Amino acid sequence: MRALQLSAHGTLDQLRVVTDKPVPGADPGHVVVRVGASSFNYHDVFTVHGMPGIKVPFPVVIGLDLAGTVVAVGEGVVGWQAGDRVLVNPLKPGVGLMGEMTDGGMAEYARVDAAQLIALPDAVSFEQAAALPVAYGTAHRMLITHNTVKAGDRVLVLGASGGVGTATVLLAKLLGAEVIAAAGSAEKGERLLALGADHVINYNEVDFSRWVIERYGKPQRRTDDGGVEVVVNFTGGDTWLPSIKSLKRGGTLLVCGATAGHAPQEDLRYVWSFELNIKGSNSFYKDNLEALLQLVADGKLDPVIDRVLPLEQAAEGLALIRDRAVLGKIVVTP
Repeated sequence: MRALQLSAHGTLDQLRVVTDKPVPGADPGHVVVRVGASSFNYHDVFTVHGMPGIKVPFPVVIGLDLAGTVVAVGEGVVGWQAGDRVLVNPLKPGVGLMGEMTDGGMAEYARVDAAQLIALPDAVSFEQAAALPVAYGTAHRMLITHNTVKAGDRVLVLGASGGVGTATVLLAKLLGAEVIAAAGSAEKGERLLALGADHVINYNEVDFSRWVIERYGKPQRRTDDGGVEVVVNFTGGDTWLPSIKSLKRGGTLLVCGATAGHAPQEDLRYVWSFELNIKGSNSFYKDNLEALLQLVADGKLDPVIDRVLPLEQAAEGLALIRDRAVLGKIVVTP
């Protein structure tokens, strides 16, 4: 079969589409899925480059997110049969993430632990489903499972043009929030407005914390005046302290990643003086993915897909994610 395979850490040049990889068999407790669609996340860039403490078994097929059709069922599998449409939870029990610790979705077929399978409603396409797990699952847990955003809240989303960012914008709007989306270009800003964002900030031209203060007023320590209720920050780095300065008294800083650096400058005086909440959110679970599938099936949510590429152009799509030249998800159909 054809597969996008990583043979060693380094640049994206280490990725190759191979044509002679054996089709996996249905081991006990597993099924084989004919991949209908797979999608990239920024995590795939980290996998290619290498991450401290993560030992990737080379060669590996990358791609965390996938949806498709069951074509073979292994011994001991109950409740699934050939022909079933499925979404795959990327986390393989006892092993780790597909596309990192075991072969992932950027291939024509994938071997999947039956415990990872989620029934895919007929109303949800493979492309829509493949866009969901990491990005939308993360956003759903961060906003909805943790009950961090309510109707009327002013929510500032940093990195709003990426997978998690666009998911956060859409889900925050579903919750009735006033959404301020920060992105790196005027074009992305226009597209985010079209998705439903109430305001956009080009962070390459405007200091977002200054924008918040000019629009909503300076946060006050003894009243609820000024600032925003929630800042969603999965970039870290030099965005951390301005995020804290943007929050009103009692506001919440949500963090689910640190793509720009995990050891930012801090000023604890803001945390206690403004009684701030810093809430971490990690990963996603089956209930998040099932809830998202239902939202899509009901027509309440349509995942933002920048483009759909064939497997032969998959590495080019990952380069676009690396360069932050996308709005939403890159989906690949093998």
